[in-house]
Amino acid sequence: MDIKQQLKDFEGYVPYAYPDSLGFLTIGVGRLIDKRKGGRLSPDEINLMLDNDIAEKRAQVFDKLPWAASLNEPRNAVLVGMCFQMGIDGLLGFSQTLAAIRDGHYDHAAEQLLQSAWATQTPARAKRMSRQIATGEWQ
Repeated sequence: MDIKQQLKDFEGYVPYAYPDSLGFLTIGVGRLIDKRKGGRLSPDEINLMLDNDIAEKRAQVFDKLPWAASLNEPRNAVLVGMCFQMGIDGLLGFSQTLAAIRDGHYDHAAEQLLQSAWATQTPARAKRMSRQIATGEWQ
């Protein structure tokens, strides 16, 4: 027994947000994140989670689209960012766009992105990401 185990026993070990016994939003092992009660995540914690999420999504993209590893970083980031936003299955639904990117037809891929339902749902993001695909430069 140690303090970690004892706290897990008392608080639980929950991998998602849940209301505690008083109704305040909590995660993990009793970690209060509810703003109403002064809870929060530190910048270091947020960045650690983001780094983990990016690594996970990048691995998913490279697993399903091995050719993506040869893209430059800004273009690769579009695919990882889309996977982050809509999951790997959502990204894979862009089959014609992905084929155009794979074949180096970046302007065509950018046009297809702008004609998608995704572009109507998140227009500013889609415009920025389509420019990034077309130019190969960070936007």
